[in-house]
Amino acid sequence: QVHLVESGGGLVQPGGSLRLSCAASEDLFSITHMGWYRQAPGKQRELVAVITSGGQTTYADSVAGRFTISRDNAKNTVYLQMNSLKPQDTAVYYCNADAFTIAAGQANLYWGQGTQVTVSS
Repeated sequence: QVHLVESGGGLVQPGGSLRLSCAASEDLFSITHMGWYRQAPGKQRELVAVITSGGQTTYADSVAGRFTISRDNAKNTVYLQMNSLKPQDTAVYYCNADAFTIAAGQANLYWGQGTQVTVSS
């Protein structure tokens, strides 16, 4: 079953902007945090930003000041506004959510399938 669906990726020139969205399905509830990770070819997946249910945010040093994470709890959706994009930001971006499902009966970390972001001139 698909629990998280990312959208908004694409090709953008350096200095440009993109906004990523990740919508959680209705079977996810009691979501404590939602976040964005990214993985470039040949590298491990790394944390980009995370936001708690209370709205507290944390950013990787490499994106702080350029990226903004936000969430709409009513829509179970997390966003990543990416400004001043650099070629180094090129990666597959994944969202995740720490949440319960009735099927699982416990809290688990769920992952989306990823969306490609390419920053190139």
